[in-house]
Amino acid sequence: MVAYVIIPGIYGSDERHWQSRWEKRWGSSAVRTAPASWSEPDLPDWVAAIQSAYEIAAGRDHRVALVAHSLGCWAVAHWLRETRPDAVTTFLVAPPDTHDPRFPRDAARTFVDLEALPLPGPSLLVASDDDPYCDAETSLSLAKGWQTRALVLEGRGHINSDSGLGDWPKGLELLRGLVDGDS
Repeated sequence: MVAYVIIPGIYGSDERHWQSRWEKRWGSSAVRTAPASWSEPDLPDWVAAIQSAYEIAAGRDHRVALVAHSLGCWAVAHWLRETRPDAVTTFLVAPPDTHDPRFPRDAARTFVDLEALPLPGPSLLVASDDDPYCDAETSLSLAKGWQTRALVLEGRGHINSDSGLGDWPKGLELLRGLVDGDS
């Protein structure tokens, strides 16, 4: 069995977001992070929320898959580098470019100076070629720094509720392949 830790980006993921749909689908096999600082992200708070969710998930099942979106990708990467847990798979979707002028530097200042350093365990970064928060070249550069495989989708924006993905079956397929070791 696999337990899933869902790590949304800034403000969380609404009910139309693929993360929320997957969480509903997975039921008790899923745990969502709950940092206190959704709107003004504080890295230590987000890392502590990941740790709490991970402990719940790992207590249920041996294997854990981290499913991160947007700013949640950076929090997960930082947590992984600090914690180095066993038997964890990481699915990173649409990480923002923290050096881009559109990044909310004032609201998320504890995330600004993070570096993309090698991640432990199997991982995959999924990005879009028209993401307003991170261009495809930067996404590929992040994947290289994190030493993860990357897939750049065409025309999916920030791969969020506004991207028209619904349940995002292709994403589920990618995650299953990653968890099963097929890709």
